Amino acid sequence: DYNFMTGTSMSSPHVSGVAALLKATHPDWSASAIRSALVTTANPLDNTQNPIRDNGYPLQYASPLAMGAGEIDPNKALDPGFIYDVTPQDYVDLLCASGYTHDQILTITRSKSYKCVANPTSDLNYPSFIVLYNNRTESLVQEFRRTVTYVGDGAATFRVKVRQPEGSEVTVSPKMLEFTYKHEKRSYSVIIKYTRNKKENISSGDIVWVENGDARTVRSPIVVAPIEVASFA
Repeated sequence: DYNFMTGTSMSSPHVSGVAALLKATHPDWSASAIRSALVTTANPLDNTQNPIRDNGYPLQYASPLAMGAGEIDPNKALDPGFIYDVTPQDYVDLLCASGYTHDQILTITRSKSYKCVANPTSDLNYPSFIVLYNNRTESLVQEFRRTVTYVGDGAATFRVKVRQPEGSEVTVSPKMLEFTYKHEKRSYSVIIKYTRNKKENISSGDIVWVENGDARTVRSPIVVAPIEVASFA
């Protein structure tokens, strides 16, 4: 016998357990590295190989705002190819760029070691991308930059494939990432150009880095959404 249950209270303990197994296998990985491995290897398809549907709206396919990156795959997460790591200072930079005061940041970090740098960025080195617009936005161009760390053994080459959100144009540069040794870092940029559409709904896509021979894939979801919808998702 079994019971089918949904919700964060069900998914969280399962993901936490997988995260613990990843940490046991890769004790040198940070929490951000583990999150990255789980996100970029998740499967957006269900067991019929169709896009996962939204549990609240069964006739609709779920956006990343409803389902995240998809169904986690523990085996693939063990060997994700490369990861998006985030340092404590990166989080502080995000707080600084968001307008937090020194005292507020000190309350969060409980450390005087971190300070706001000049021109802090709010572009966290996250394994996903989101562009928000309001109902007066006719067009919008947003640029992201990501730095990835190779965690595989031996050399590897990854080429990018892009599934563009409806109404948006996505450009990735460079289109190929080459790694020659473990822990080598590479960077790439993403430009997302949004043009207003009449529906003003959530649209999604993804950036997928595919290793030569299709050995591994590293997938990052993209969401383009109205601010009001994203705030309550």
